[in-house]
Amino acid sequence: MSDARQLAEHFFRHEYGRLVAILARRTGAQHIEAVEDAVQGALMSGLESWTVGGVPEDPTAWLFRVARNRLWDALRKETRHRRLMEENATEWAADIEQEPETLIVADVHDDLLRMLFVCCDEAIPTESQLVLALKVLCGFEVREIAHRLFTSEANVYKRLARARERLRATPPRTDELTGEQYASRLIGVRRILYLMFTEGYLSTRAETAIRRELCAEAMRLTGILAGHPIGRSPESSALMALMHLHAARLSARQDDAGGLLLLEEQERGLWDPTEVALGLSWLARSAEGNDFTRYHAEAAIAAEHCLAPTFAATRWDKVVECYELLERVAPSALHRLNRAVAVAELHGPAAGLAVLDGCEPPTWLAGSYMWAAVLADLHGRCGDANAASRYGRLACEMAPTTAVRQLLQRRLQIVQAAQSAQAVRRPDLR
Repeated sequence: MSDARQLAEHFFRHEYGRLVAILARRTGAQHIEAVEDAVQGALMSGLESWTVGGVPEDPTAWLFRVARNRLWDALRKETRHRRLMEENATEWAADIEQEPETLIVADVHDDLLRMLFVCCDEAIPTESQLVLALKVLCGFEVREIAHRLFTSEANVYKRLARARERLRATPPRTDELTGEQYASRLIGVRRILYLMFTEGYLSTRAETAIRRELCAEAMRLTGILAGHPIGRSPESSALMALMHLHAARLSARQDDAGGLLLLEEQERGLWDPTEVALGLSWLARSAEGNDFTRYHAEAAIAAEHCLAPTFAATRWDKVVECYELLERVAPSALHRLNRAVAVAELHGPAAGLAVLDGCEPPTWLAGSYMWAAVLADLHGRCGDANAASRYGRLACEMAPTTAVRQLLQRRLQIVQAAQSAQAVRRPDLR
């Protein structure tokens, strides 16, 4: 792959959402589809032009100018938008002389974050808010969104269409949001940032198990949110803590070949102490006040793992307590599944299976590899080879990427090997 192509793809991943946000703020969110088309067209032009003529001195500025000009031409051709363009002609003319960086000045300091608030319009169904933001601002593919939201790609397209329809009918421009609107949309914004980080931490893209750029972007935006009067709260601090504590382990989560490693396989010396310290600092800050949210519980779990000197020395009793709290504040079969894993470490695999007794997973979880993977692991450790094999095959079939499939296969092999060794050591009492 040429340097120009690599750079173009880098910008597609890193700059897409930012360009959409910058241009949408200037034209109004109702033109979101025209903005997306202009940005995509600019990125394709960059891919073709840079491959032949080389990369420009400032590729970000180049992309911004091309996207802006494309958008300008598209809107100008639409008769029904002519009046709008005339009303904004002065601002657009001034923008032409500026570089993108000089344009990013806003009350919330970042157009991308500002646009997230627009996507979280309460008039848009919650599931459509998530889809819209992840698609147009975070550059997620429909397949990635479907996996993260436990739904089908067809549903993602439908939700995206509903959200865009709403934005087309919304006259206010992005910078006309009121303080009340910012405050009421905070929950949705945090949820999107959480999903953005989660996708980076364990990507559904086949070629990349971990997407550090997404983690970094989610942390940057959450930092802005947590530091701004609009978003400054214990819940935002807890989310920031969760991200730092997970980020501390990123370098240790892959082997030299890029394969994923289990928590017990990770070299703890590679964990970033600076990130751990930052996470703990944010976690302490999140304790101000009486709020306790899912982010508090998840950050506390992450902290227990980061502070444990070894996997065996993990305070599993504290981890189990945190999962119990997590289920109380955010009831979910997925959280119960994770608690079963922690209980299995504390009291043994049979106790872990007991947590799941009588629990019928909802369709979205039953269709995920996670439910089958945990059952395969617990049944295998209990010595039920048939159940372990059955659930193991199912989990591998549903694994979203090769990296995850290989991780599951290795885990099952470890469990099988441990059971075989135990059978060898077991005295024959016949």
